[in-house]
Amino acid sequence: MPRFLHTADWQIGTQFGQFDAEEAAHLAEARFETVRRIAGEATTRRVDAVLVAGDVFDQQTVSDTVIRRLFGALAGFAGPWIMLPGNHDAALVESVWTRAQRLNCIPPNVRVVLTPGVVLLEEVQCALLCAPLTQRITYDDTTASFDQTDTPPGYFRVGLAHGSVSGILQEGIDSTNPIAATRAETARLDYLALGDWHGHFAVNDRTWYAGTHEQDRFRANDPGFLLDVTLAGRGATPSVEAVPVGKYRWLRWEEQIVVPSDVDALKARLQALGPADVLKLSVRGSTDLASAQAVRLAVDETRARVRALRVEMTELQVQPTADDLAALGAQSGYLGKVVARLRDLQADPQQATLAAEALLLLAQFQREARPA
Repeated sequence: MPRFLHTADWQIGTQFGQFDAEEAAHLAEARFETVRRIAGEATTRRVDAVLVAGDVFDQQTVSDTVIRRLFGALAGFAGPWIMLPGNHDAALVESVWTRAQRLNCIPPNVRVVLTPGVVLLEEVQCALLCAPLTQRITYDDTTASFDQTDTPPGYFRVGLAHGSVSGILQEGIDSTNPIAATRAETARLDYLALGDWHGHFAVNDRTWYAGTHEQDRFRANDPGFLLDVTLAGRGATPSVEAVPVGKYRWLRWEEQIVVPSDVDALKARLQALGPADVLKLSVRGSTDLASAQAVRLAVDETRARVRALRVEMTELQVQPTADDLAALGAQSGYLGKVVARLRDLQADPQQATLAAEALLLLAQFQREARPA
């Protein structure tokens, strides 16, 4: 009764260019930490192997140090690791895998499958039919050969591949490498372990995407898992358990400010976030100056609590009230004219963002200039 962990799309070496250097460094490090967590799960669960269905590395040009660190992160599980090149780390003539071989850093229990073929796990009578990508993009189904591939009598048949099952996924997938939705059936597979889609997803009872182990984009497609798969018997439906392993939770919020209670609700939601959260926040609408300042303060406080934060407030208009103007001392005189001009500029789409920012800065300067 074979039992294994199915994982994929580690994308080790991802740069996270949309974040500042400190945030990006933490997000990149989390990918190593979660690999170590997978190794620990494999040991705790006493599985027979860990199958990694492609895109172990994000690109061929990762540094030697990154390569060494990745293979070092596998030390927590002494059993077999079966690794498949995907579209980001395809098995080219010269690749990240050939560099790893020259570095002599691939542990003896790690099998990197660089050519199509069968890998036998003899202790559990399981044959792994492997279809590594030998180029970044293919137009032929690399799993088609599975239909004619012979395996020892009585052995379980498990496919391992990286690509897109056409017509199944709800959004565009990373690569164009096609895989037939019926492959598990036509190739008589007990299970087909796939990579490329970054969320865990069941194509059918025997065909699964594991998804990326550590979320890497603002998309709600169930990333941050590995799959614990048990094959109870030949021809039986496999048992698949999704196990959460990801460190960070990526959130995308689009907030509309219409009434003061909307500001209070947003502040409460932000207050609930913590160091495991990565947030992309978009705020639009219209509010008075005091409420806009409250939103800005809540955002700044949140930035200090969460792991990473991206904020877009270009569509939030600031409309000072009489009380706001009184607090600024801007009911008349030169300062009053400046505020009026900034309010007018917010009607111009090309100037609205700068005008709102200027109003907030003006309020901050006035507040700081007052005697304590």
